[in-house]
Amino acid sequence: MRVLVVGSGGREHALAWSLSRGAGLAELHAAPGNPGIAALAHCHPVRADDQPALVSLARELRIDLVVVGPEAPLVAGLADELRHRGIAVFGPSATAARIEGSKSFAKEVMDAAGVPTAQTLPVARPPCVLKLDGLAAGKGVWVCRSEEELQSALQVANAFDQPFHVEELLEGPELSLFAVAAGEVAVPFPPARDYKRIGDGDTGANTGGMGSFSPLPDVPDGDAQEILETVHLPVLRELARRGTPFQGLLYAGLMRTEDGLRVIEFNCRFGDPETQSLLPRLESDLLPLLAGDLSQPPDVADRAAVTVVLSGAAYPERGDQGTPIDGVEDAEGSGALVFHAGTALHDGRLVTNGGRILDVVGVGDTAEAARSAAYEAAARIDFAGMHLRTDIAADV
Repeated sequence: MRVLVVGSGGREHALAWSLSRGAGLAELHAAPGNPGIAALAHCHPVRADDQPALVSLARELRIDLVVVGPEAPLVAGLADELRHRGIAVFGPSATAARIEGSKSFAKEVMDAAGVPTAQTLPVARPPCVLKLDGLAAGKGVWVCRSEEELQSALQVANAFDQPFHVEELLEGPELSLFAVAAGEVAVPFPPARDYKRIGDGDTGANTGGMGSFSPLPDVPDGDAQEILETVHLPVLRELARRGTPFQGLLYAGLMRTEDGLRVIEFNCRFGDPETQSLLPRLESDLLPLLAGDLSQPPDVADRAAVTVVLSGAAYPERGDQGTPIDGVEDAEGSGALVFHAGTALHDGRLVTNGGRILDVVGVGDTAEAARSAAYEAAARIDFAGMHLRTDIAADV
């Protein structure tokens, strides 16, 4: 098959890496891709939000399957436009992608489906959580345990040109569960856990994710099917009942509270950086799964994977551009995987080009071994202002 991966981040690099290892792949393309993806695929200078150009590119290259990485193009209707032109795509329609594009829509669907989630509050009063209704690149959530935190969050939230809502503050460890879905049928990946705060000990601002790992010590891989049946499948049935069946990756962000699992949010695409920890555990071919063959769940090895994100100094407030990066080949030589999240080439030199710059993935027989491998490899990489959390998977 000829496959086109849409996007330019670490998640898309991980998808391209996994797809490139499959037996059924004839050609791999990416738009726009990044320097890491360019080692695996033909990259084309087409932005992920340029629907007409992406459709034209897919037709010109006679693409058999488009795999859309980021959420914004899906919410904007890229999958609809591709399907309208007869091009197969892994990703939901714009109406189904509202499960991520609108928090209020997701709450409505969960209520109708009987899926447990945080209660919406009529008044903003701590402790509580403020959430933007629409897309915010993982940065539209504020946890408010005090009146001071609430007032600060309200000031920031009001600056966005979109509504927000208030819900109860849930407590407990978080986890992510991905499911490849086709209408009312789905198969799960194992649980993973990511780290959203910028600083050690879950301190500081929310980010798109500073690290991840899988498997989890408190939610075994074998629990995935039960979670799928109680969380994902009711939502898929409700979306189908509404005439908007979901095709693609349905990602549930969950919290394990004293009262059981509660849904924090749903997303309509592979998570970043959880994907970077899940795909290195995958033994089976990813391509048939994304192409719609759900006859078997993903075959996942017992090994562990830990992802450490290297970001720019000012992330998440702003990105970093043009700073030279050293040591990537040395890190890869140690046996780690290095996925490019925000990089570019300038006169043949690898430089920074974003907020999260690189994802360093260690793989091992145990989480401890994988963690050691990830941090050892990360220590070989250097760029001015490089920031990383030192506690990813430390509590395993």
